[in-house]
Amino acid sequence: MPQSEPLIFNPFTPDFMADPYPHYARLRAQVPVHEHPGGFWMLSRYEDVHALMRSGLSVEQRHVAPGPFREAYEKAGVTDEPRLKGLALLDRDPPDHTRLRKLVSMAFTPRAIDAMEPQIRALVDEALDGIADAGGADLVEALAFPLPFTVIARMLGMPPTDHQRMRYLTGMLMRSVEPTTDPDVMRAVEAADAELFDLVGDAVAWKRDRPADDLLTALIAAEDEGDALSHDELVAQVTMLYVAGHETTVNLLSGGTLALLRNPDQLDALRATPELIGNAVEELLRYDAPVHNSRRVTLEPYRVDGYEIPAGSFILANLAGANRDETFWGPDAEELRLDRENARRHLSFGGGLHHCLGAALARIEARVAIGELVRRFPALSMDGDVEWNGLLSLRGAARLPIRV
Repeated sequence: MPQSEPLIFNPFTPDFMADPYPHYARLRAQVPVHEHPGGFWMLSRYEDVHALMRSGLSVEQRHVAPGPFREAYEKAGVTDEPRLKGLALLDRDPPDHTRLRKLVSMAFTPRAIDAMEPQIRALVDEALDGIADAGGADLVEALAFPLPFTVIARMLGMPPTDHQRMRYLTGMLMRSVEPTTDPDVMRAVEAADAELFDLVGDAVAWKRDRPADDLLTALIAAEDEGDALSHDELVAQVTMLYVAGHETTVNLLSGGTLALLRNPDQLDALRATPELIGNAVEELLRYDAPVHNSRRVTLEPYRVDGYEIPAGSFILANLAGANRDETFWGPDAEELRLDRENARRHLSFGGGLHHCLGAALARIEARVAIGELVRRFPALSMDGDVEWNGLLSLRGAARLPIRV
């Protein structure tokens, strides 16, 4: 029931940035269905979040009722014109989502993903050779970022591009999933959206003239009973795969490694039993989710545990908090345990219609990269403090110094 003094979700504090999980625990215990004065709701218990992900609620922000969120966009002068953000399948409801996912899935197949494993292994070996020669490195710069970035670029068959510029633009675009009403950030995201739209549009045009055995060519050719992706839709889906294909995996690789280094007994267990790596990746996904929050918008009143959330409400689903809900996971929910039998039931890839399209690729990259990192470097340890990226929904390491 409502609290007389509700705990306010306030992530803009140093202790939250360093470790948000105690805060999530207090939310679950005191206000698991939280109406925030910032104009949104937040759910943090496993069963509530799991149900929300499978509810079929909208993901389209245009359905949000007038209030602080909509007012902030209007004050910032940010348009509602759907370019990348509005046309990607992760931002669309059925029937648009159904149609787009079917067309994208015709190209982004399990076979295409599995075929990348030899290249992933070669890239990991090359990165680890460099770390070994140097005696250590910033893991984010040496492995966690370049691996997934290179993998998705190769899968797509992207033309030569300015990687540093693309890194900035994709990082800025990911701020669009952050719960912010800062007008400067909103305008910067919109500018990055527009620039990426033009850059990826040029890549699509380049690929039309140079078809090859790659994902971008397959997306251009994808057709279902006469239906194909329009140019704008194609650009949006390619950008979504390009951005989501590496940004979240950076957090999985760096966060997973950090979790092992902070839990040496589990690191030792993985070294002693290398075949545990598959389940270990699932537990690492549960323990520190690469994406902490997902969003849904109610089209009609939505009931949760005696609360009625009104139509037009913006709801944050706290995936990371739900992944440590002791009422579902048991009394050791806050502990890392690589042999956890039900670890795969984590919510880190969302659920329902919008279950992460790239989950299989992320699992392969983590299994190979973390497995080889642990195998090759028995003296692996921290070489300084982790530096966080300052994001909320996509919280992860900006720098993770290691020595080997």
